[in-house]
Amino acid sequence: MARHLYSCPLRWSDMDAFGHVNNVVFLRYLEEARIDFMFRLAPGDGSPSFAGGSVVARHEIDYVRPLVHRHAPVTVESWVTKIGAASLTIAYEIKDPEQVYVRASTIVVPYDLAAERPRRITAEEKLFLQEYLDQEPAAV
Repeated sequence: MARHLYSCPLRWSDMDAFGHVNNVVFLRYLEEARIDFMFRLAPGDGSPSFAGGSVVARHEIDYVRPLVHRHAPVTVESWVTKIGAASLTIAYEIKDPEQVYVRASTIVVPYDLAAERPRRITAEEKLFLQEYLDQEPAAV
């Protein structure tokens, strides 16, 4: 099973009054990693996979340890834990090699923007997602 790795820069504006990355900012980090995973790495040359849109149905976040601002990026590791007919679950760890800061998951629903409604996952998308499928969530 493969994992997607995204190198996420920390911005000075990500810090809160306590000197660590604000809890809400972690959602932005997850979004950046998810977009990099689903859109930039989508299968096929010129494939329309995932390009039609998607919506987030649910986020779960466990804050494990504070992350303070620094110049080095943090790694967002992503994988798929569930593939349904019309949704998928992505798990994440925001981490350094020796330390996990956040464990999270997102339920994503593919969306047909023109029809303004959810749609089913295509065979091509499912094949791509299965390369990253590990049904075990991150250890808490």
